[in-house]
Amino acid sequence: MIRHIVFFTVRPENLDAVRAGLSILTGIPHASRLEIGTNVKTDQFDQGIDLIVYGEFDDAAALAAYKAHPLYQDSIDRVKPLREERFAADYEVGAAVTEAI
Repeated sequence: MIRHIVFFTVRPENLDAVRAGLSILTGIPHASRLEIGTNVKTDQFDQGIDLIVYGEFDDAAALAAYKAHPLYQDSIDRVKPLREERFAADYEVGAAVTEAI
């Protein structure tokens, strides 16, 4: 399984529009789980992230199909002009560290 996590910073006046643009992604069928979250900003060190996309995909092919879907480009077209920064990471769940080494 691959986890796909994307963080966005957004000006307050664009928050709702960016959230709506990201919500388009939920219509793409290739994720086994997809969530659009709003940061509740409880971290004591950094509160800069505003919105999060969290997705789980069975494999790299499913993630690639998600990114190739027309709704993915529709979301980009709506969100990119309104967002400030975007940080993304993907990782294989089976290779993740789950205990102290």
